[in-house]
Amino acid sequence: MGKDREVIPTIDLEEVPEKILNLRIREASERWGCFRLMNHGVPSALMSEMKETVRSLFDRPDDVKRRNTDVILGSGYKAPSKINPLYEALGLYDMASSRAVNTFCDQLEASPGQRETILSYARAIDGLAKDLARRLAESYGLQNDFFSGWPSQFRINKYHFKPDSVGKPGVQLHTDSGFLTILQDDEDVGGLEVMDSSSQEFVPVNPLPGTLLVNLGDMASIWSNGRLCNVKHRVQCKEATIRISIASFLLGPMDTALEPPAVFVDSEHPRLYVPISHEGLRKIRMTKGLHAGEAFEHLRANQGDD
Repeated sequence: MGKDREVIPTIDLEEVPEKILNLRIREASERWGCFRLMNHGVPSALMSEMKETVRSLFDRPDDVKRRNTDVILGSGYKAPSKINPLYEALGLYDMASSRAVNTFCDQLEASPGQRETILSYARAIDGLAKDLARRLAESYGLQNDFFSGWPSQFRINKYHFKPDSVGKPGVQLHTDSGFLTILQDDEDVGGLEVMDSSSQEFVPVNPLPGTLLVNLGDMASIWSNGRLCNVKHRVQCKEATIRISIASFLLGPMDTALEPPAVFVDSEHPRLYVPISHEGLRKIRMTKGLHAGEAFEHLRANQGDD
């Protein structure tokens, strides 16, 4: 497999008929756990404005960025650390809420224009994420509003790549804990790699301006009883430069346990995992340092059997 060959499926949301489009989304989600979106409906001008806003927020003084505190565990500012020394991030929980956006903007001294950009972008991405979840449900013949009330979360990322960091990881190997992630990656700087679940090899996800990348997470695997792939991914330093990305997560039920619909469970496909809320899964991942799917070992439905 060529080092720079793009193998991740690309899906055009203007493709018709919808039934075939939804099946392609499902196939990519089962095989790869990720796909790239074209014609996704988020205006290119809004994407550019959001990227410039993110760059500006990261230029704030350190004491201002540290005002971005957790609302839920791990949702606020992350400074470079021993585990991820080249990486810092800002977070916004419940990003479709005007109140949450205003609090985030107050913390970071965002301008009125930046505030409007963040809110417009958040609502557009939250709507897209829920549309994709609806399409996945419909592809299985299931009720399409199972995600009603689920919150979404921003994590905006900055990688400080330097000459001596080329070839090193920008962020550790991980899966996402939520149901699905929509990523606006850096259109100029690559480095994102996903693991092919069949070969266990990493393949590059090359920048493609104007598109968005979708990753399926742990809660999607729990909901589908293992049908949907929670893709493992990492960021590698390819060149000495700054890399910016904007990740938006459709999380899952925070206080109630998620379990698979009956269509996913039968004698040939026994229940794999005990029901759990997103907050419960998040606590296991963060308190035990299990970020790359290992938390599922604590959720096995038959772990007490002989």
